[in-house]
Amino acid sequence: MDLFEYQGKSLYGNYDIAHPNSFLINEIEDLNQGFDLAYPVVVKAQVQVGGRGKAGGIKLANNNEELTKYSNEILGMDIKGHTVERILIEEASEIKEEYYLSFTLDRSEKKYLMMLSAKGGMDIEAVAEENPDDLTMVHIDPSQGLDEEIILEAIINSKLNPDYQQELLEIISRLFELFVTGDCDLVEVNPLAITAGGVMALDSKVSLDMNAKYRHEYFDKIENEIPIPPSEKAAKEKGLNFIKLDGTVGIIGNGAGLVMSTLDVVAEYGGSASNFLDIGGGAKAETVSAALEVLESDDSVSSVFINIFGGITRCDLVAEGIVEATTGKDLKWPIVIRLDGTNAIEGLKILKDNPNEKIIITKTMNQAAELAVKGNN
Repeated sequence: MDLFEYQGKSLYGNYDIAHPNSFLINEIEDLNQGFDLAYPVVVKAQVQVGGRGKAGGIKLANNNEELTKYSNEILGMDIKGHTVERILIEEASEIKEEYYLSFTLDRSEKKYLMMLSAKGGMDIEAVAEENPDDLTMVHIDPSQGLDEEIILEAIINSKLNPDYQQELLEIISRLFELFVTGDCDLVEVNPLAITAGGVMALDSKVSLDMNAKYRHEYFDKIENEIPIPPSEKAAKEKGLNFIKLDGTVGIIGNGAGLVMSTLDVVAEYGGSASNFLDIGGGAKAETVSAALEVLESDDSVSSVFINIFGGITRCDLVAEGIVEATTGKDLKWPIVIRLDGTNAIEGLKILKDNPNEKIIITKTMNQAAELAVKGNN
């Protein structure tokens, strides 16, 4: 689960990780409560998407008037489809140098991976591609952990300021402790900065492993603060395996592999999926009906592609679910269907016996993807 910046920084406090003083507001009236920060302050939109600075979601305020003005402008702002509902206001730092640090999992190596660079405050992917020597990558054996010698070697190899070596060692150690004991999939700080007040984590990108939820009571509180799209909430209530995406073609399939392939073929024809929705093996009519109801709650959907390859899943039951969900309804988008496998002939007959002008039956996955993308335009 990806956290907002303010949530990640709240975890910093549990590990004595230095970061700027700040407070959170949900509405302009919260500014009237008063705060103990010194100007200038940085007004930062809290959204789970990159590029907020370029979008105008980060401003420097030098006084109360500017703070109110920028807060008004940023609250409610749309940044790449994400509405700003919270703002983090924090003391501006006098930055001397900016570094990059992250801890994540390298599953191919079955080890943790630390990445450190003196080129902080910029796109680390670009650094890795254009100047790979500027990025130090260190694999860490989980059974041995991260000792001081490894950290110091990484600091030296990354050519970080030697005058702050001890402070860097301590903050990197604490961030690694957060990563491991906090059950994180990712801890990224960009920038990790040398400031007039010492070494500080000026940003926070943290992702939690929700499989470890039973070990951390605060996971529930954090999860409850993250808004869930209506479609994702509806899917969760119906017990469906659903992930919201940024596209416009609604996807329903049986089996994660088939759904992933469906996303790929839609992309090949110039479309993009609005979701990942796996009804699983052995899905019944009511499961298919529930899946279509979920997509009805998603305003971003412009067409639907149902891709079923029957094994355990029976195509006739899928067809019954489609008929149940669409009969008597004025569908707001076309539904393109590809049925193959167990009881496909029976399933196709059910659909043909219950015609709907918005339902399109195809023979192949490629044909279905092409029509779903066309129906989307």
